[in-house]
Amino acid sequence: MAEQLTDVQQAIATSSTPAAEFQRLSRSRQREVFFLLPETIQQSLVEDMDPDQLREFVRRLDPDEVTDILALADDDTRSAVLRRLDEDRRERVEFLLGFSSESAAGLMHLDYVTVDVDRGLEEISNRVQRHEARTGRIPTIFVTDDGEFVGELPGQVLAMADDGPVEIREHVLETPAVAYDASDENVIDVFRQHPESSVAVLDDDGSVMGVIYAEDLLRVVEEEATETLYEFTGVQEEESILDGPLSKVRYRYKWLIINLGTAFLAAGAVGFFEDTIAAFTLLAVYMPVVAGMGGNAGTQSMAVTVRGIALDQISLSTGGRAVVNEIIAGAANGLITGVLVAVIASVFNQSPLLGFVLGVSMVLNLVIAGFFGTIIPLLLDKIGKDPATSATIFITTMTDVLGFFIFLGLAQAVL
Repeated sequence: MAEQLTDVQQAIATSSTPAAEFQRLSRSRQREVFFLLPETIQQSLVEDMDPDQLREFVRRLDPDEVTDILALADDDTRSAVLRRLDEDRRERVEFLLGFSSESAAGLMHLDYVTVDVDRGLEEISNRVQRHEARTGRIPTIFVTDDGEFVGELPGQVLAMADDGPVEIREHVLETPAVAYDASDENVIDVFRQHPESSVAVLDDDGSVMGVIYAEDLLRVVEEEATETLYEFTGVQEEESILDGPLSKVRYRYKWLIINLGTAFLAAGAVGFFEDTIAAFTLLAVYMPVVAGMGGNAGTQSMAVTVRGIALDQISLSTGGRAVVNEIIAGAANGLITGVLVAVIASVFNQSPLLGFVLGVSMVLNLVIAGFFGTIIPLLLDKIGKDPATSATIFITTMTDVLGFFIFLGLAQAVL
């Protein structure tokens, strides 16, 4: 089944008429495939559908799914489709469309009922049944006390209705809640602390607006992970593995040009020691080792620092200890790898002095990597720039340029 689904995605993404390929699928298959396609192709499909086709596609979907799809349509198409939906579904979708997709309100469902803590089980059961009959979905039961949110009533409590009076307050589960305008990152943090719970979404006055389930965050977590990976490597978030070569060139060339500029800085550093390299050609063999180790160590420090920034564990004002720790770790790792490369150079090249130069250079370059791998993300965060997007290029530039200066400078002085 997974292989068949991948084949369908590939056929749609690479077709000259993706909308025609998509229309050939069954309605259930369309739903399954659509949300697995890259956003650029989703956009293309929605734009290629007329209002009748789009309405036929969304009319059996959940309101939150309809909202995600109509958000990709132009205003006229969106309005035309909304007019063709039944009143209850239209009201729900219009309500959800009013919120950012990256907020708690943009993630929430409307499959809930609110009941007062003093209500009886029979009345609560009737309310649940009415909601299920109207929407086809079993709602989450949120409990309030004089308008104040209390928590969630497990559905199984309703089975106790025939066993005599039940005190609702005794069965209410404490449930986390977030404001409707909380970011999706904040919602993810709440679920990390309460992985077994649903989350209530509250309005400014504390009234319930919706409910978010853990599975609703899977897409957000996947997108967040993909975005972070793309940022680290300089790839546009919009790019997909299914894009054609021209699209890939358009997404990547600017970043590569920036990297070319920094590569010339490193080349300039090497140029200062042209005579030294010419006199001792073995230096050219080991230059990539020094640069590569520094770049890798810097990226490790950066990854840890960026994660700390994202989790609000560290900032520039509180990062002194982290910088010192990374410098010490860099020195220790530099000593370990430096001894190894020194032994290799001494044995294979019969040059203890070359081994000494390599070993010292490795220690100093990994210290540099630890320092800049930590301080650059903190500085970028301080000035309001995303460290995940732009830190890598600065860190690798510093480790390459300073690493070459140290290695070749030591070689010039010692060899």
